[in-house]
Amino acid sequence: MTIESQRDKLKQHFAGRVTTQARIVLEAWQQLKQRNWQDKQWFSDFQLATDKLGRYAARFDMTDHLCIAQSINTSLKSISLRKTPVTTADILAVEQQVMQLATVTQRKTDRTDSSANRTYLRSPIYLALNQKDLAQRIAQQMQFFGFRGELYSSHDTLLAATQKNKPETMIVDVDFGGDKNAGVELIKRIQANHETPIPVMFICPREGDIQTRLEAARCGGEEFVERTLDAAQLIEKVETYTRSGAHEPYRIMVVDDSRAQAAFMESTLRKAGMTSKIITDPMQVLIALDEFSPEIIIMDMYMPGCTGTELAKVIRQQDKFVSVPIIYLSAEDDINKQLHAMSLGGDDFLVKPINPRHLIATIHNRGRRARTLHAMMIRDSLTGLYNHTHTLNLLSMEINKANQTGEPLCFAMMDIDYFKRINDTHGHPVGDRVLKSMSLFLKQRLRKTDHIGRYGGEEFAVVLPNTDECDAKNMMNDIRERFGELMHPTESDTFKVTFSCGIAAYQAGNTQQVLAQKADKALYEAKHAGRNCVKVFR
Repeated sequence: MTIESQRDKLKQHFAGRVTTQARIVLEAWQQLKQRNWQDKQWFSDFQLATDKLGRYAARFDMTDHLCIAQSINTSLKSISLRKTPVTTADILAVEQQVMQLATVTQRKTDRTDSSANRTYLRSPIYLALNQKDLAQRIAQQMQFFGFRGELYSSHDTLLAATQKNKPETMIVDVDFGGDKNAGVELIKRIQANHETPIPVMFICPREGDIQTRLEAARCGGEEFVERTLDAAQLIEKVETYTRSGAHEPYRIMVVDDSRAQAAFMESTLRKAGMTSKIITDPMQVLIALDEFSPEIIIMDMYMPGCTGTELAKVIRQQDKFVSVPIIYLSAEDDINKQLHAMSLGGDDFLVKPINPRHLIATIHNRGRRARTLHAMMIRDSLTGLYNHTHTLNLLSMEINKANQTGEPLCFAMMDIDYFKRINDTHGHPVGDRVLKSMSLFLKQRLRKTDHIGRYGGEEFAVVLPNTDECDAKNMMNDIRERFGELMHPTESDTFKVTFSCGIAAYQAGNTQQVLAQKADKALYEAKHAGRNCVKVFR
C-alpha cells in the first residue's frame, strides 16, 4: 500500500468518526426537540455531543462540520448564560444550524429532493428481501424504535450502495433475486470489498440445509431465520449489532505502595482507554472501594502493613466485591507461591516487570467475564432489563444523589394492559415477544441516564434522575402513545398493545420503599381510570 493510499484510508476513517458523532448530535437534537426543550439532561447531552463534534472536526480538518458545531455551541452557551426560558426564536436558530449539519452529514445516496427534511437518527439498515411488502412493513416498524431501513430490490443497487457506504447491518433474503442462494453469493461479493465483515441476518423462507447455513455463516451471517419473520424479534437482533458506545471503560483500582509503579500502571491504563483509581496506602482500600466501585482490582503482593493476600481476604468479606477479579503483581516467580496466593482470593498473577500488552490483555479477558457474570446476576433473562432487586438498588442510589444535589427525581411503574388476555388468546410465546418489544422500546426511547427494569411479570419500572413530574408525565405519555401504535404479529393476524403508568416524584425524606409505594398507587389509579393512561401520585 502506497503512502498516498494510506493517507486516503486514514482520511476516510477520520471522516467516518466525525460523521458518526454528527449523527449522535442529530439524535440528541431530536430527543431534545420531542421534549420541547424542557429536559435538562437532554439539553446537556446535546451540548456535550456538539462540543465533541467540534473537537473531532477540528482535529480532522473537516471545516463544514467545525463551523456548524461552533455556531450551535455559541447559541447554546448564549441560552445557558441568559438563564431565562428558551424562546421560539432560540429554537428556530438552533434548528436551522442542525438542518445544515444534517445536510453535510447525508450520504451521497441520501441527497435527493424528497429527503431534504429527513432526520438522521442513526445509520440505516439495508433490507434486501424478495417480499417487498414485508420489507416495507419491517422498515415501518423500525421507525418506531429509532432505526431507519433502506430497501433494495436488485443486486446491482445493493452492491453499489455498499461500495459507497459500509452499513452497520444488512437483512438479506437467502434467495434474493429469485435464484437459490443468490443472496448468499451476493453477500460474498459485498464482504470482499470491506476489510471487516458486515453483520448480516439471512432470511430463509424454506428449510435451510447445512451447506446453505455454512455458506451463510462463512460470509458474515450472524443470524439465520427459517420461519415466518417476526419484525419485533428482528429489530431486537438489529439493536445488538448497531448499539453504539455499548462498551464503557473498565474501572480499575490499583493498590501499590510504589508511587513509580503506580504511575506506570496509571499511564498504561489511561492509554488503553480505561478509568483507574490509584491507591498507594493499603489502609485506604475500603474507602476507595465504596467511592469507586472497581470492576477489577490490581494489587501488589507485598506492601507495608499487610500483604496482598491479607487485603484480598478483607475485600472478599464484603458481598458486593466477592466476584470482583483480583490480579496480583509481584516479582515472585515461584509457581507454587503464585498458586497459593491465588487460592487465597486472587484470580490471576502477573510477574514484574509488567509487560503492558500482557496487562491489558489480562484485564480485557477478566473484565469481559466479570461483566457477563454481573449482568446475569442483575438482569432479567427474558428482556435483558435490570431485575426487580437491582432496580430498587438503583432507585436507592438515585435517592441519595437527589438528597445531595437537590435535583428532581421520579419513579415510574408501567403495567401492560390485559396481558393475561394476550397470553390466553395468542399463547405465552407471543406474550414473551410483547414483553421483549416493550423492553426494547423503552431502551430506545429513554435516556442513557435512566434506569429501566422489569419489575415482575408484565410490570416495568423506570428510575428517572434529574426529571420533575411534569417532564416525566410528558415523556411517559409520549412513549405510551407511540408504543400503542406498534403492530404485534401472530401466525394469522396482528394486534396492538397498550400500557398504564403511575409516576411518583421524590420528596425530601422519601425512602425507596415509600417512592415505590406511591408509584404503585398511581399505577392502580391509572388502571381504574380505564387503562392506557399516565397518572401522577398526588
